[in-house]
Amino acid sequence: MKIDVCIPTYQPDQRFLVLLDRLAAQSIPVHKVILYNTEEKYFEGLVIGSDFYDRYKNVEVHHISRHEFDHGHTRNELWQHSEADIVVFMTQDAVPADEYLLEHLICPLTEGTADISYARQLAAENAGASEQFTRSFNYPPESRIKSLQDMETLGIKTFFCSNVCAAYKRETLEQYHGFVNHTIFNEDMIFASGVIRNGGRIAYTADARVVHSHNYTNQQQFRRNFDLAVSQARHPDVFEGISSESEGIRYVRAAYTYFKEHNCRMEIFPFVIACGYRYMGYRKGKNFRKLSDKVIMKCTMNKEYWRYSV
Repeated sequence: MKIDVCIPTYQPDQRFLVLLDRLAAQSIPVHKVILYNTEEKYFEGLVIGSDFYDRYKNVEVHHISRHEFDHGHTRNELWQHSEADIVVFMTQDAVPADEYLLEHLICPLTEGTADISYARQLAAENAGASEQFTRSFNYPPESRIKSLQDMETLGIKTFFCSNVCAAYKRETLEQYHGFVNHTIFNEDMIFASGVIRNGGRIAYTADARVVHSHNYTNQQQFRRNFDLAVSQARHPDVFEGISSESEGIRYVRAAYTYFKEHNCRMEIFPFVIACGYRYMGYRKGKNFRKLSDKVIMKCTMNKEYWRYSV
C-alpha cells in the first residue's frame, strides 16, 4: 500500500525541514512527498546552496503563482499528482510528534472503520495559555469515529476535520470529486460534510499527533473568523441550520474552567477580549454580502481569494 503526503507551502523555513526529516523517519515509508509551493522565489532561499534535493529524494515540487493558490483547488492539484492508495494532507507548520504519526493515522482507513482520519494537534512549547487550551478543547486525548448519527449531539463538530494533518482513501477523494475548487476556508469540513451526509465516517485519531499551534493577535483572530464565516455563508448546503455559536459558548465556558484549574486566572480577561474579536469577525463574515469591497479587503486574511473570486 502506497502513502503519499501532499503539502501546500508558502515561504517554508527551517521548521519545514524538520517536518520532512520526521516524515522520512516514520515507521511506515512515505512513497512521495508532493509539494505545491506558492512563488518559487520564496522556495529558493530554502534550497539554494543546500543539498535539499539529494537529502529529500522522494520530494516532488511544483511551483505556482500567488494568484493561483486556492485552499480547495490547490489540494486537488496535489492529490491528482499522486497514485497512492492513501493521500495524507499536511500543512508546512505541522510537525510529526513521533515516528508513529502515519501508522496511527491510517489505521482507521486500513481497518475499514472510516473514510477520513485526522490527527490530534498539540500546542508548541512556546504557545500561550489560550492556545494551549484551544488545542486541548478541539483535540482531546480520546479518539472518536463520527457519523451522521452524531449530528444531534455534536452539531457542527460532526463535520470537523482538519487538513493540517488528515488521511484520505484515494477512492473517497475520487468518489466525491475532491475538494470544492474555490473556497476561502474550510475545504476540509465541506468535503467531510459530503462524506458524513452520504453515510460515511470520519475518524479523529488521537494517537496520531502533530505539533501545530499559532499565537495569533486579536486582529488575526478577527480576520481568521471572518474568512471562516464567509465560507459558511457561501456554503449554506453544508452549514445552514447548524449553529456554530452554541459551540462558541461551550468553548468560552470550558476555557474559564481550564484557566482556573491551571492557575491562569490572569489569562481570562485577555481571552475574553480575543473572543470578542473572534465573534466580531464571525458576524461580519456571515454578513459579508452587505460590505463594500474595501471593507472586505480590510477584514479578510485571504486577499487573493477576493481578487480572483467568482
